[in-house]
Order: sequence, then C-alpha cells, then structure tokens
Amino acid sequence: MAKITFQGVGIKALSACVPPEVVYNKDLGYLIPEEEIEKTINNIGIEQRRIAAPDVTASDLCYKAACQLMEDNDIDPSSIDVLLFMSQTPDYRIPATSCLLQHRLGLPRETMCFDISLGCSGYLFALSTAFAYASMQGVNRVLLLDGETFSKIVNRRDKVDWPLYGDAGTATLVEKGDYGTSTFMLNTDGSGENVLKIHAGMRNPITAESCVEREQEDGNIRSDLEVFMDGMDVFNFAISKVPKSIKQLLKETEHTVDDVDYLIFHQANRFMMDFFVKKLKMSPERVPYCINKYGNTSSASVPLTIASELQGRLEGDHTVVLSAFGAGLSWGSAIMSMHDCNVFPVIEY
Repeated sequence: MAKITFQGVGIKALSACVPPEVVYNKDLGYLIPEEEIEKTINNIGIEQRRIAAPDVTASDLCYKAACQLMEDNDIDPSSIDVLLFMSQTPDYRIPATSCLLQHRLGLPRETMCFDISLGCSGYLFALSTAFAYASMQGVNRVLLLDGETFSKIVNRRDKVDWPLYGDAGTATLVEKGDYGTSTFMLNTDGSGENVLKIHAGMRNPITAESCVEREQEDGNIRSDLEVFMDGMDVFNFAISKVPKSIKQLLKETEHTVDDVDYLIFHQANRFMMDFFVKKLKMSPERVPYCINKYGNTSSASVPLTIASELQGRLEGDHTVVLSAFGAGLSWGSAIMSMHDCNVFPVIEY
C-alpha cells in the first residue's frame, strides 16, 4: 500500500461532459428476458446511460469539459504547467492523446504532457499524480483530463457488460493554494488480472480471429478486442477491499465517518455501493449517486459524480473522501479538504 500525503495543493475546479444520446436499460429486451429487466435495473441501479457517437472519442468529451472549466474560471492556457490524460480508450495507441489535447487546447509547448492508463480506480491514481506534480517547485497548475468511451469496447450483445457502461469526459484543475492535508492510500493486486480484461493485444497479438464475435460464457457475445468481466469476482473483490480501505484511511488520518461531508464512490453498481454505505455506517445523504443517469463511466465516474451531484455544494471548506476500484486489480481511497471548489453543471457534446 502506498500512503501519500500532500499539503497546500487541491482541486480548484471541476467539470464534466457527456454525449447527448441516451440509451435506456428498459429497452434491453433483445438481450435480457423481459421479466428480468426490472430486477436487473433495480440491482445495478442503472436506468439510462450516455453513449458517444462513432466519431466522438473520450478526448473529445474531455476537451469540451476542459474548455468549459478554463473559460468559466478565466484560466490562461499558458498557466497550465502539466496536462495528464487518464483513459483506457485513447484516440490512438501512438501518439499519446495528451499531446493532441495540448495542441487542441492551445497550451504552450512548455507544458509537460503524458497519458495514464488504469481501470475504474484510475482517477484516484491520476489525481495523486496531479497532486504530486502540483506540489513540486516550478509547477503551479495541473490539468487532469479523465474520460472513457467504454461503449466502443463493449459488445452490445454482452448481457453482463452492456447494461453497465456509459461514456463521459471530465476535467479537474489542481493547483497550489490554501488547502489542508490530502492523503491517498493506493493498492494493487495483479494476481486478479483475468477478472476484467481485453484478451487481444501485445501478449496475445491481434489477428483476424481476434475481431470475430463469438458466443462466450453464458451465451454472451464478444470478440477478443472487447471487454470481459467476471461480475461475481469483481463483486467479491470490491466488498472485501473497499470498506476496509476507507476504514483504514480514516484511522490513519485520525478521522471518523462523522468528519466526512461527502463520500464519493466509483459508480459501479448501486447494490454494491449501498452495501459499502451500510458497512461504513455512513449517512446516505452524504453519499451522492449518479449511476442511475450515467451508468458506470469507469475511471470518469468519480469526477462525473461530483459534477453531477455536488454543483454549488462545495463552497467553503469540506472534507471529502473518494474511493474507487477496478481492473488490475487496483483500488484506493483518498481524503482531502476541498476549499471553494468551482463545480459546473454537466454539459453535452
């Protein structure tokens, strides 16, 4: 476990963008027996999701979110010292998408840019990286863009994955300022690599066969270029790790659940999150959800939840806990002071 503590850096502003197309899980009769649809929706808590058009990528959604953030906060592009792009669905394998976004956003050539790739826990790992750079001498502002278009890597005839995932892009501005202590606790267990995976790649070279859709376990249809998830293994992993991670974080930082104004989870599954809340004895009013509207947007779900549910509610000082888990396997939690954080309504592109 990596325990990382920062002083004097924090989140100044946050924005999010989603595609305009809405798909409803009540219309999945072609995939799930009609008599099971309502039960499925109640269990996962997802009524609708946003799906990107074929020519819209995660970077497009992040770009729009970043433009809103920079315009509404009167941010001079030349003031951005570091640009991070967190995604498992980049524009290309080469070059890094962060480089394209630097040019597109009009950031100076002196801006340091690089991509980060991780699962649904990725925002916490990337945010800790942003905090680390913002803490350094010579760096004042870091722009973290986190977006996913999982609809492009999930088969629409995969009854495990397709009802879950939606698309979104987010922008987070991290900078030096009058912020208190922030602590991240981040963990990894690579023995769980097969729990959530795309099989074809460098280890298993892509061939013509990789592109063929075929019937997999329990009648799911999927190619080797699309996401596989063992839902029960992910569930068991999450309920065994997430509450313990948050309890340990609170203990290590000498906080209790009563000190926490908001607890923001990765929006994976409503039943799972409700279990976490009960296990932690947390007041449900302090746990915002947006999974019903946007589904599981992978690593973008934590900042999307903030933009969707906490707009106008982070003025002044607030103690916030973030928690996420995903492929790798990887998981983490963070506690931070959010001081006058500017959060803007979710926009569409």
